[in-house]
Amino acid sequence: MPSIDSAKILIVSTHGFEQSELEVPRDQLRAKGAQVDVASLDGQPIKGWDGSDWGREVTADLKLADVDPDAYHALVIPGGQINPDLLRVEDDVIALVNHFDHAGAVIAAVCHAPWVLIESGVAKGRDMTSYHSIKTDVTNAGANWINAEVVVDKGIVTSRNPGDLDAFVAKIVEEVETGKHDRAAA
Repeated sequence: MPSIDSAKILIVSTHGFEQSELEVPRDQLRAKGAQVDVASLDGQPIKGWDGSDWGREVTADLKLADVDPDAYHALVIPGGQINPDLLRVEDDVIALVNHFDHAGAVIAAVCHAPWVLIESGVAKGRDMTSYHSIKTDVTNAGANWINAEVVVDKGIVTSRNPGDLDAFVAKIVEEVETGKHDRAAA
C-alpha cells in the first residue's frame, strides 16, 4: 500500500480533454506528493477543451508507446466529449486499460471517459457513474449506473463532471493507498 506521496500516477489523454478534468487531478495529486505523468498518443503537447472553445495546451511527459504500466499505481482518464471518443478507438489505449485492470491497479475515469472503460470491457458488472448523457451507454455495457459525485467499485473510480473533481481526486488517493484490488468477482 503506497502512500500518495510515493505513488506514481499516469494520465492518458489526447486532444479535446475537458481542461479541468486533466489539470485538476494532475495538479492536486502532484500537490499531495504523487509523481504524475501525462502520456499522449505521440508524446506531443495536447490541447484541451474549455467551455465552448479550445483551451490550453498541456505538455506530455511521454508517448503512450513508452509507458511501462507496471511502474504506475493508477491510471486517470480525463473526459470531455472529444478525448475519450478518440482514445476508445486506439488499440494501445484499450490494452493499457486492460493491463491496469488485470493488475488490480486503480483506474479512474470522469465525465465521458467511461466510454474507454466500456470499450475495454472493464465496465461490465461494475457500479459506475458518468456524465448523464452517456448513462445509457454505461448501462448497455452491463454496468450499474449510479447518479453520485464519485462511485468506486474495486478500485475503479468514476465521476460525473468537473463539479465532482475534488471528490474524484480524494477517492483516487484513498484507492491508491488501499493498494491492489481483486477484480476477479466482476
